[in-house]
Amino acid sequence: MLSERNLREALERVGVSAPVRFDETTGSTNATALELAESGAPEWTLVAAAHQTAGRGRMGRTWVDEPGRALMFSLVLRPELPPDRAGLLSLLAGAAMAGACRQVARADAGCKWPNDILVGGRKAGGILAEARLAGDRIEHVVLGVGVNLGEGPPDVPDATGVGEADPAALLGSFLHWFRGRYHPAHPAFSRAVLAAYRDVSVTIGKAVRATTVEGRVVEGRAVDIDERGALVVEADGRRDTVGFGEVEHLR
Repeated sequence: MLSERNLREALERVGVSAPVRFDETTGSTNATALELAESGAPEWTLVAAAHQTAGRGRMGRTWVDEPGRALMFSLVLRPELPPDRAGLLSLLAGAAMAGACRQVARADAGCKWPNDILVGGRKAGGILAEARLAGDRIEHVVLGVGVNLGEGPPDVPDATGVGEADPAALLGSFLHWFRGRYHPAHPAFSRAVLAAYRDVSVTIGKAVRATTVEGRVVEGRAVDIDERGALVVEADGRRDTVGFGEVEHLR
């Protein structure tokens, strides 16, 4: 079980001093972190909970956890990054979480574009990024990360977990991995994020069907991730870029 002390120690180990908050039960760690960000909380503010009653996923979905059997946390970031590259932060978080699951839980975790953590082809976790823009800059981004421990919630179809793992160790590994690569103002940031993400991607090379938020369907083979974090799909000699939407791996 996590505690505020665990959160503080995890940040200290990566050379960061920032506010932390731990709730036994909360509506959503992202909602709490967004409130803190709006009130001026500094970068690296860390919020975690043992159970969420209103966990959120992408595109209006809900996140269901088994109480005490998931690692759920949110980070406040204030990156020097153009808004059109904000999606790189989700990819970096996904790669960091997959790496942490491999290191701590010995799980064969990978990333399904854009934000799912898969183990054995089933969803074990996900990333939710919510940003506030101020003109042509990012004011703040809240990165929410959730990973099922053990076998995952029993009543959620197609869900799984990363196995038995100490949540504090998993969080510490994530922060070490993420902090070491989080340099958004560096000219090579995009290239470094994409290299890390490609290493754990389970989407690149797969036949996919992607539905954009406008409802357009693109079907073909996922061949790459571009410099903004968008998925590149090739079919009949033509390449389409899907910047945001849903992706289905075709069998």
